[in-house]
Amino acid sequence: MKNLIAMSCAAVLTLGSAAVLADDVRIDEAQKLITDGTIQTFEKLNEKALATQAGTITDTELEQEYGRYIYKVEIRDAQGAEWDIDMDATNAEILKNEKDS
Repeated sequence: MKNLIAMSCAAVLTLGSAAVLADDVRIDEAQKLITDGTIQTFEKLNEKALATQAGTITDTELEQEYGRYIYKVEIRDAQGAEWDIDMDATNAEILKNEKDS
């Protein structure tokens, strides 16, 4: 009985984490969205992020959330602080500009 409960819990956790990852946009999908003009190029989005917060880009990610394509950028500034910038990938509108604590 304990094994059955443990396996059930593991299955639920695995399925739940897969659902969270389902929002990530694959690179081949992203390239098609750029080609179709649905989203801005990564170069333009990166330029906008760096114009918003100076520093070095350390990570980027494209996700689909609530029907919108959100481009997420992590930037390390000159003082070593990490910043999270989220923008609408269709028009580069800044949705979040937050320093990590």
